[in-house]
Amino acid sequence: MTGPSQSVLSDAVARVLAVAELIPPGRVASYGELGTIVGRGPRFVGRVMAIWGGAVPWWRVTNAQGDLPEHLRPAAFAHWAEEGIAVKPNGRGCRISAFGADLDALAREFHLSSGS
Repeated sequence: MTGPSQSVLSDAVARVLAVAELIPPGRVASYGELGTIVGRGPRFVGRVMAIWGGAVPWWRVTNAQGDLPEHLRPAAFAHWAEEGIAVKPNGRGCRISAFGADLDALAREFHLSSGS
């Protein structure tokens, strides 16, 4: 077997982007948290965000520590300032414990909107 079919892959990408769009302003969720909601791993979510994330509020998706890659921080932090997300003292991201999205509500909204 050579891997997932293009339609399965396209559906998985669409699901990741759809849940990323549902993260409310002023909140963040990690790659792994999004992955749990859509049934994929954090690396897959990270790859989707790297390739197609520009179409959604990508600055609301972080690693498990609430951090972002260095090259994304200036633009993300500008968005965060508008949304009231405070940058951690180390300058790498935010405290996900303080700004994390309500994952149960996010999952419910995603499953209602996607029909799954």
